Amino acid sequence: MSTTYEEAVETFQWNVPEDFSLPGVLADHAAEFGDRLAVRFRHEDGWETERTFRDVHEDAQRFANALADLGVGDGDRVMHLLPRHPEVFAIQAGALARGALLVPCSAMLQAKDVAFRADDCEATAVVVHDSLTEMVEPALEETPLETVVVLDADDEPDREGWQAYESLVEGRPADHDGPELGADDPMSINYTSGTTGRPKPVLHRHRWLHCFERVNGPYWWGVDRDTDFADELLWATTGTGWAKWFWSPVGVALVTGAPQFVYEGEFDAGTYLDILESEGVTRLCAVPTQYRMFTQRDDLDDYDLALEEALSAGEPLNREPIADFEEAFGVTPRDGYGQTETVALVTNYPGIDVKPGSMGKPAPGVGTTIIDTQDEEEVEVGETGEIAVPVDSPAIFDGYFESPELDERTFYGDYYRTGDLARRDEDGYFFFEGRADDIIISSGYRIGPFEVEDALVGHDAVAEAAAVASPHDERGNVVKAYVVLADGYEGSDDLVDELQEYMKSETAPYKYPRRIEFVDELPTTSSGKIRRIELREREQSKFGE
Repeated sequence: MSTTYEEAVETFQWNVPEDFSLPGVLADHAAEFGDRLAVRFRHEDGWETERTFRDVHEDAQRFANALADLGVGDGDRVMHLLPRHPEVFAIQAGALARGALLVPCSAMLQAKDVAFRADDCEATAVVVHDSLTEMVEPALEETPLETVVVLDADDEPDREGWQAYESLVEGRPADHDGPELGADDPMSINYTSGTTGRPKPVLHRHRWLHCFERVNGPYWWGVDRDTDFADELLWATTGTGWAKWFWSPVGVALVTGAPQFVYEGEFDAGTYLDILESEGVTRLCAVPTQYRMFTQRDDLDDYDLALEEALSAGEPLNREPIADFEEAFGVTPRDGYGQTETVALVTNYPGIDVKPGSMGKPAPGVGTTIIDTQDEEEVEVGETGEIAVPVDSPAIFDGYFESPELDERTFYGDYYRTGDLARRDEDGYFFFEGRADDIIISSGYRIGPFEVEDALVGHDAVAEAAAVASPHDERGNVVKAYVVLADGYEGSDDLVDELQEYMKSETAPYKYPRRIEFVDELPTTSSGKIRRIELREREQSKFGE
């Protein structure tokens, strides 16, 4: 970006168009550059296809006409349970063109999770891939779901209320006369990943996507509508059921008019690196685990990538893979932080120096700060507090869907409290310290789990780590580390001693893990975030009263 961070902060102004909506944006794109590549898709089975911006717009209009005939209209909740697929964008935009609200569901959920969401938001329709229908069937009798649209069905469904997507859209007009939509109209109900409890129904309006265009695009991806996309190809590895799908594939690539790549297949570091090279991907957004797996390979120097930007999202990215990736490809992964409820609140703005272990600086225009956990005073440099955003910021959600008790708890003051802790250094960089519930208090010391985990994965023997509080009679709690070992290492008492001595040299002495347990894997949410609450409960059952 040609604008410095300081200039961007000083000059930023919100100007959300009143008539902004995704169907409207796609109509404009189709008229202005309809033949531009919108989506290049590849399936792990070898299936490949492409969609232009005109294709996406017209297919969305066809689906909107089909939904109209099915009785789906303004305000209805339409769930979707889909893998990465070239039709997802048209399905989402088509439902929105009817004035319906999208309710994304991850393909990694369980049937009971789908039923919970359908019942909680009173969804009446669902679009599901043929391979995932068994996750929907158990919910049909106990939820308001009536209409089921099946994508990639081999045969026409013979159940009442079930329709094949391909048959529904075939022969439909490529224009739809739906309700007038604007930035303040409801757009989606995105459920949180449930790291600390029951998933919450986050209500977003169409302006959310405009905020991604204004913030995530220029201040994280480094693109906007004026970017020359002739030689660009963006790839965000996220799934369709998560907020990150809106953060990048929809809110950045689709809205700004950027060509993007979508791949459906299990993650394998070698396969993904092959794809990056063969497809000529120029901007990548992946999760920390994927970067760690990339950099554990010993053949990185064999790849000739066209990569210009690398982004990381989901959880903080450790220092080690940042350095290894930069050494291999000359591109520094840039962390970004936000939530299902927000846009990118803190980013490593393109062009600023990346500080290892930092999530970056507050995104221009958002108002992100760090306040005391007990009041609304900003904390001093170096002090740990809660990441917060003014409640009147356009960059956050409007509330939880039909959940006034959650709204009251969340918006009772001048700030939306994220529940995440961080500290700010003298240069304005934020450093993640963990969820408020994850902070470990041992002998009066407050210890952030990420700092412990970040240091641990710097040891060659450690592939993944999670640090939690473990009850202790004298200290109240001690640091307990659950460790997934790298290939070629086996757990032993000697390795425990080695890791503890290593940690004493890497962190303050009181932060080293006094207890270490080797495990095959860490418990995670369906979006891949570590469920430290589950690990804390294990410790409480072992050592608590």
